[in-house]
Amino acid sequence: MNILLTSVGRRSYLVKYFKEGLKGTGKVYVSNSSEGAPAFKNADEYVVTPIIYDELYIEFLKNYCLEKNIEGVISLFDVDLLMLSKHKKEFEKLGIKIIVSNENVINICNDKWKTKIFLHENSFDLPKTYLDLEEVVKDIENGNLNFPLILKPRWGMGSISIYEAENMEELRVFYKKIDREIYRTYLKYESEETVGSNILIQEKILGQEYGLDIINDLNGNYCTTIVKKKNAMRCGETDCAEVIDFKELKEIGKKISSKLKHIGNLDVDLFIKDNNIYILEMNARFGGGYPFSHLAGVDLPKAIVKWLKNEDVNYEEVFKEKYGVIGQKDIEIISIK
Repeated sequence: MNILLTSVGRRSYLVKYFKEGLKGTGKVYVSNSSEGAPAFKNADEYVVTPIIYDELYIEFLKNYCLEKNIEGVISLFDVDLLMLSKHKKEFEKLGIKIIVSNENVINICNDKWKTKIFLHENSFDLPKTYLDLEEVVKDIENGNLNFPLILKPRWGMGSISIYEAENMEELRVFYKKIDREIYRTYLKYESEETVGSNILIQEKILGQEYGLDIINDLNGNYCTTIVKKKNAMRCGETDCAEVIDFKELKEIGKKISSKLKHIGNLDVDLFIKDNNIYILEMNARFGGGYPFSHLAGVDLPKAIVKWLKNEDVNYEEVFKEKYGVIGQKDIEIISIK
């Protein structure tokens, strides 16, 4: 069985995890639209694709999968998730399983305003969240909202254009700055659908941050939730974390799973302040915090391989985490040429 990881970027560790999951029964192929992706070094084979929004992208992937006898495709990038979710049936007709949630789930996660609506409608607490700048100003003047405030793109990902405003002047300056910056990045594609309401403004929650890996099987059935206490962050990703036993957060993971019915991993960020749990955002993919779960004994890549082979998965074996395991990301320099 061969697997393709698309938009692989720097996720070399996931390439290694899937190689271990296959145990020599197949190859791990990777793709990226940039030929300088560091993870290329660890794959059995790699390919440079057209950019995700190129009209040739999907056809290119189909042909590549057929050429290399690839049976499972997993994306590691938010923009790619949406594109692949729209074409899942086309791949399935060719015998290729796209391990991505349906389009509605991806939209809820990628569009942070839809995330807010989903959380509110399902009775989850979240930071006060706005799309209208003047509504924010009005709430500040009326004493219903306080600085600092976080501003970020509605379709944000990868910590692009995130700013913290401590006063009214910064609020207005950062709002205009983000509006300009969006159209200089790949965020411009989704943002073209929501012109005039592309900037999210949220109250900043000053509390302990946690991350969840909420794992469902390939049919959207709940498997487990792994809880990580975040000890340090770097560029929007978890840099140091401890896997812990936190029953209340595990129950929240189970509830989110039942409402969303995602496929595979759902990466969730949340804060706890004064015993209140605030959900910040959700990503329908392997997140930057997954390696901490893996370090503690969780092996989702192994489970995915077994699911693709229609083999039984022993959840006690592949999803049983060891509590108290603390991980720290390292920096390694590699040659890409």
